[in-house]
Amino acid sequence: MSYRTDRQRAFGLGASGEGVHHWWQQRVSSIALIPLVILFSWTLVPLIGGPRDEIVAAFGNPFNALVAVLCVMAVFWHLKQGLQVVIEDYVHHRLALAALSIISELFCWLFGVIGVFSVARMAFGG
Repeated sequence: MSYRTDRQRAFGLGASGEGVHHWWQQRVSSIALIPLVILFSWTLVPLIGGPRDEIVAAFGNPFNALVAVLCVMAVFWHLKQGLQVVIEDYVHHRLALAALSIISELFCWLFGVIGVFSVARMAFGG
């Protein structure tokens, strides 16, 4: 038996106890994406339609490779957070919620790792 009031039990907690932390993570990742996407686009747009050797040489530059890796990681982290919010808000069946949460997380990790591996492969000798 607990003698705590409803207010005492709920103080400092969101609906799940970590809503504010998740909200801040989304905002920080979206702000980080602004310069990363600009720098990544600045590197990538001139290479569109160019030969493969030029693209590999461009990502052989450590700055370009670092920007690309950070951009890929930030994009898939932000995507994971956004999908989590959408799934939690609109899926109400427990089994479907669990399955979609796992699938979306695996999707983000898989394609994030593929993106980082692709950039690393180009950076370290194509």
